[in-house]
Parts: sequence; C-alpha cells; structure tokens
Amino acid sequence: MIPALVTILGCQLAGEVISRGLALPLPGPVLGMVFLLALMAGFTQVRDLVRPTAMGLLGHLSLLFVPAGVGVVAHLDLLAAKGPALAAALILSTLLAIVAGAVTFTMVAKWTGAGDE
Repeated sequence: MIPALVTILGCQLAGEVISRGLALPLPGPVLGMVFLLALMAGFTQVRDLVRPTAMGLLGHLSLLFVPAGVGVVAHLDLLAAKGPALAAALILSTLLAIVAGAVTFTMVAKWTGAGDE
C-alpha cells in the first residue's frame, strides 16, 4: 500500500511542481492525474500496484465530503444571507449548461448529417 500511495502522491507532487513552476492554468492535481494515467497506460506493473489502493480510496470517498459539510454548517448564517442568490446562480447556470449542450448537439448533428435519416 505504501508504494502505491507514494506513486499516487508522487504524481500529484510532480503535477503541482510543474503547474506552479510553469504558471500553467491547469491545477497541479489534474496534471498529476494525467501523469498517473500515462504511467498506468504504459506500465501494467504500475496499474497492478495502484489498483487495490485506488479502489480502497474510492470505497471511502464519501469521507472526503465531511469537511465540506462541516464548512457549510459552520457558515450557515452566511448561507442564509446569500442563499437565494446562490440558488438562483446554480439553477440558472445548470439551465444554461443544458441549453448549451442541446444546441451543440443539434449543431453537430446537422453538420454531420446524422438527422437526415
């Protein structure tokens, strides 16, 4: 388990160092995931090493949401004050994302001739 965690955290650290060092607009952990994916695609030993630990982490992923829940409860007064604006922003942005996806799908279908049949 330790070598797997070292591999995962090493990829994250490499991504963070490169992202900050080159001032990339991409977050370091995302870049680290790309590195880890490349390692796992290139070397089956890495994939076999990381898989059990990754599955264990994914099995307990819900625990990572506990701090966010505590943060929400700690700032209930702020949420009550800004809640309606936040709700409106969430609903509006969701609707706009759905509309943008539908319009894009329709345009691509027209361009590719998928709707002609």
